[in-house]
Amino acid sequence: MKFKSTVILLAVFVVLLGFVLFVEKKPKEGSAKLEEKLLAVASGDVQKITLKRESDTLDFKKDDQGEWTITGPIQAKADPTEVNGLADSFSDLRIERVVEKAAADLKKYQIPQKEVSLWIKGRDKPIRILLGQENKIDSTIYAQKEGDPRVVLLPSTLKTPLEKKLFDFRQKDVFKFEAKDVTGIALQSKDARWDAQKKDEEWVFTSPLKALAKESKLTGILDSLSGLKAKEFVSEDKKPEEVKKLGLDKPEVTVTLKMPAAGKEIVLAFHKAGDKTYVTSSQSTKIIVPETDVLPDLEKKAADLRETKVAGFNAWQANKVILKKGALALTITKAADDKWYFDAAQKEPADGSKVDTFVRKIEGLEAADFVDGPKSPAEYGLDKPQAEVTIATKDTVSEKAVEKSTTLFVGKVDKDKKQAVVKNARLDYLFKVDASFLDEFPKDKKDWAAPPPPEKKDAAKK
Repeated sequence: MKFKSTVILLAVFVVLLGFVLFVEKKPKEGSAKLEEKLLAVASGDVQKITLKRESDTLDFKKDDQGEWTITGPIQAKADPTEVNGLADSFSDLRIERVVEKAAADLKKYQIPQKEVSLWIKGRDKPIRILLGQENKIDSTIYAQKEGDPRVVLLPSTLKTPLEKKLFDFRQKDVFKFEAKDVTGIALQSKDARWDAQKKDEEWVFTSPLKALAKESKLTGILDSLSGLKAKEFVSEDKKPEEVKKLGLDKPEVTVTLKMPAAGKEIVLAFHKAGDKTYVTSSQSTKIIVPETDVLPDLEKKAADLRETKVAGFNAWQANKVILKKGALALTITKAADDKWYFDAAQKEPADGSKVDTFVRKIEGLEAADFVDGPKSPAEYGLDKPQAEVTIATKDTVSEKAVEKSTTLFVGKVDKDKKQAVVKNARLDYLFKVDASFLDEFPKDKKDWAAPPPPEKKDAAKK
């Protein structure tokens, strides 16, 4: 009896399983309708767009290079991301539901509250999408395509591009330039005035001091200026009276950017009034209020932007160390296996950890103070340096290996301040640095000798 019941239950289970599998595989009723499109064209073929609303009408046009321009209500460059997003949204319209196959009264759907017209490449007439009120149940939007009698519901996601303002569609970085093209910067403010030039991939101050600039800080300034974005457009076509009214005839800061390869020079003017900073450019007719206030960075003096590192190299690229201190003179080279050796034949190994520590110590030297335009080397103990270090490096990352060397001379030590005077051979000024790096110098060659290999255990004693 139990066996018979089990067989019956098993049979019922098989029948139910087959039914479930059949239902799962069977296309759901109306699923094709969910994928039904009111419009399906390639967004890249959209050449013009008009967005008509109760409050305004926006017109966009794509040029021969594929760049979007706002042609109404103003003439201005468009933000390509925003306009392409608008084109993407309305060139591929999925129908959520067909409300009426042939609507007699569009007013009950408040069609048309808005209208989007698309001019498609190869077509003479635009495609018009008429949009009505929002469906209160699921926020979908009532709509009709011109020439199609149906009233449909379109996805609620269309609400976002439909509600964007003229400002949202505008190109915000109206003063943009290529930072890599800039080879000269002249800055003038109330408390700072300096000039810098790019020489051999390095930024160098030429006035009021002659010194290396910290590359990250100057490139940071250039990137900030190049990426200035408008938070507000104050004037589209600035007039002298507007410039004067906003204080830009006598700006707090002016920055002149020299780009000889591009054949141009850009002057940016900044003036703060109240809680707003106004900016304009010699290459633009516009006056804007930027999203980010860059004035704090532009008001820094050259002394705050100069390079503090004594030696500009990467320790991991070092392949040779020449060291002189008193009677000691060492030349140590790195072999292909990344081990250090005392001799040219690379037979006599050095203690790699000590050499690497020393190289990193030299790499990390930073100025606590500077001596600009020193008159007498003897005054700083550099007529007869107490030590001399040369670090040679090889950069193999680029296609062509670049070899460089940095030579430092160590002068007097101020025992009270625990500072040593150091001169980089290629620079005309001196550095005052923490003197503790001198402790890393070997007193004798044997101090850096490689430790002997561990003794092998005698197998016979085991």
